[in-house]
Amino acid sequence: MNAEKMEVSQNSHQPPCEDKTEVHIEVQVKSQSTARRTEVRTHVMALLERHSLVMGSFKWTDFDDDFLTQNVQSVAIVDVEEQAPLDLKMSQLCIHIFSLNDDGPSTLNLDEEEALSAANHWLLPAAEFHGIWESLVYEEGIKTQLLDYVLTANLFSDKNIDSNLVAWNRVVLLHGPPGTGKTSLCKALAQKLSIRLSERYSYGQFVEINSHSLFSKWFSESGKLVTKMFQKIQELIDEKEALVFVLIDEVESLTAARNASQAGTEPSDAIRVVNSVLTQLDQIKRLE
Repeated sequence: MNAEKMEVSQNSHQPPCEDKTEVHIEVQVKSQSTARRTEVRTHVMALLERHSLVMGSFKWTDFDDDFLTQNVQSVAIVDVEEQAPLDLKMSQLCIHIFSLNDDGPSTLNLDEEEALSAANHWLLPAAEFHGIWESLVYEEGIKTQLLDYVLTANLFSDKNIDSNLVAWNRVVLLHGPPGTGKTSLCKALAQKLSIRLSERYSYGQFVEINSHSLFSKWFSESGKLVTKMFQKIQELIDEKEALVFVLIDEVESLTAARNASQAGTEPSDAIRVVNSVLTQLDQIKRLE
């Protein structure tokens, strides 16, 4: 059975939308645009004022405004559960302005001698991840629950809620057969949150760890490689302007290695890797 873990770290604060019917508007700014976000917001608000009655989710890609045509790729009403008439004038509009990062993934190397690539690293929102969220279809409410879960964790962190009194886990475990979209969901959720929290964080960072790379060809070195990897992740988390996601792909391979080690069919180095990973995850989970 495949499994992955995604760690979400929180750093700062964005005030929530007021208590009305919330309608989320995602505004994709063209990568070459130099317009200030305040200007973009003003023109988008004027667009929504002119077209205040829409049918559920809707996207504008053609505009009756020269400024928007020059600077904005699209304006989309998103995450609306029902395709029913929607009066924007009676709603609390939550406008999220973003531009896509066109750079592909960079690699996170731990050992220059082995040229060991332990992880891929993307800056979010990434052009490569754009549209994945909309392409995934699950039971009604699943994606909304995931968003609410992370946003609630942010709220608990902002309010300094004692985790001993109100427990919440910032590690999410996805399990299921291969090809069911677990990795895609992790990437899509990270992309969506980097946009949804764009006023709170300047950018997002997504780290995808290859579990197999945690085993060094040199005996007893794997535990040290895990420590080096999480030290690099900690450096990313220390950037207060960044929202950081960590995905451990095929994490069940670590469990298998641990079981084999206990059974005597694998060297003890395997159990060191698993123990080191679990210890490092516990340290990340303590971050506010």
